[in-house]
Amino acid sequence: MTALPAEKRYTYADLLSWEEDVRYELYDGYPIALDSPSRSHQRISLELGRQFGNHLIGKTCRVYNAPFDVRIFEEEGDSSRNVSTVLQPDLLVVCDPKKLDERGVRGAPDLVIEILSKTTRRLDLLSKYNIYQRAGVREYWIVDPANKTLEQYLLQQGAFTLHEVYAIYPDYMLDKMTEEERAALPASFRCSLFEDLDIVLEDIFDRVL
Repeated sequence: MTALPAEKRYTYADLLSWEEDVRYELYDGYPIALDSPSRSHQRISLELGRQFGNHLIGKTCRVYNAPFDVRIFEEEGDSSRNVSTVLQPDLLVVCDPKKLDERGVRGAPDLVIEILSKTTRRLDLLSKYNIYQRAGVREYWIVDPANKTLEQYLLQQGAFTLHEVYAIYPDYMLDKMTEEERAALPASFRCSLFEDLDIVLEDIFDRVL
């Protein structure tokens, strides 16, 4: 991941004029080029998109995979010349159709999912975490393919609170657990937005090679 010269700030209109074969995000006007995702990253993204997509058939909410522009803090009627924070989450769910247009979404999605990589870890854990929190994203997931963990954050009184950490444990850790402890490990969990959607952990992680 590389950054353009930091002395100049850009707008969404600038971003739209750049080469299409390079994806960028804007952080308060400062651009960062995005690397191509790894195979495991892509597989996890597609699997989560499949689980959400199947569940949301016939519903108002929609799931989208990157690349999909999220113009944070843009209000209706604002010119793209005034938009200087534009992110591309790995996955997002939007339940308000009025926020959507052909370029992406204006304002905060209801759910954002970021999949960690070596080049995006700091952004996902710090910069994006703070931006999504400030924008009012209702739920934020951080997925770590290397450690097979998923952190689920819920927005409560304007701040993210860690609700739970879900994991697929390696055999050496399972061997140290009692039978009762292993039986208590969740095989699935639920998104706070949809009480009838069970996200299956093994489908996300187990087949990542």
